[in-house]
Amino acid sequence: MGVSQPTVTRTLHRLEKEGYIKEYTAIPDFSKLGYELKGFTFVKMKESLSSEEQKEIKEFVNRFAKEHPHAELIAVQGIGLNKDYAFVTFFKDFADYWETQRLAREVPYSDVNSFESFLVDLKDRNLIRTLSMSAIAKHILTGKKQVLT
Repeated sequence: MGVSQPTVTRTLHRLEKEGYIKEYTAIPDFSKLGYELKGFTFVKMKESLSSEEQKEIKEFVNRFAKEHPHAELIAVQGIGLNKDYAFVTFFKDFADYWETQRLAREVPYSDVNSFESFLVDLKDRNLIRTLSMSAIAKHILTGKKQVLT
């Protein structure tokens, strides 16, 4: 990076304190951990939801995750593709995917006919770019140098 170790440490502590760095983690090779698929699933809700109904959905998703542990990376509300929620999940195989999809259709207020998924074969060696933070790190270092000063 072209700076001294104390500068790196000082900068790291500042970035942590200011909330730029939330946590440290390793990004494993999920295929070596036994996952064959990464799924991006998008869901439309049946109607406009009140804050109480949104709370009910969040509680259901949290309870579902405890009762049916699975490798869900993210579950978020959003906008696009005429959908309301997106889930990114890792699956051991297609049977695991189908079972998770079957159970997920119990999400309150979801339009079960709206579920759409995009599946990635994690054993495919022709992937363009896998899950990594290096692209963001390069972007910060080249386009956002003020963060480090």
